[in-house]
Amino acid sequence: MKLTEKEYGALAKRRSPNTKMYRTVPGAFFVGGIICCIGQFLINMYTSAGLDKQAAGTLTSVTLVALSALLTGFGLYDKIAKHAGAGTLVPITGFANAVVSPALEFKTEGYVLGVGAKIFLIAGPVIVYGLAASALYGIILFIARAV
Repeated sequence: MKLTEKEYGALAKRRSPNTKMYRTVPGAFFVGGIICCIGQFLINMYTSAGLDKQAAGTLTSVTLVALSALLTGFGLYDKIAKHAGAGTLVPITGFANAVVSPALEFKTEGYVLGVGAKIFLIAGPVIVYGLAASALYGIILFIARAV
């Protein structure tokens, strides 16, 4: 059975469940807020331990990425994301999940052709376009300051 692009789009729209915005938006806001509160707690904890703000911020990012990777490894992050949606995707924890998930999925294919080749399957485009955009913005800023 061959479908045109329009027919496939109509079929997918009919078969896909409608998003319940009244439930998903507050859930994303709540979980994203909890992640941010955990981050603020970590910053406060690290600064009270004697680190300056920049070092505390860096260590907080590293801690959140490590926790996210650990939760992804145990299969808990996906369960949280199922109910929280974008609340888990937007913060830095979502990036860590996007790196770890393909690595776990393809580890049966070996460390080189599985994990090594597929680890940036999802996050790779984000890194590439992020670097390209930052280089472009840097050039624009350099030219703007020179003028």
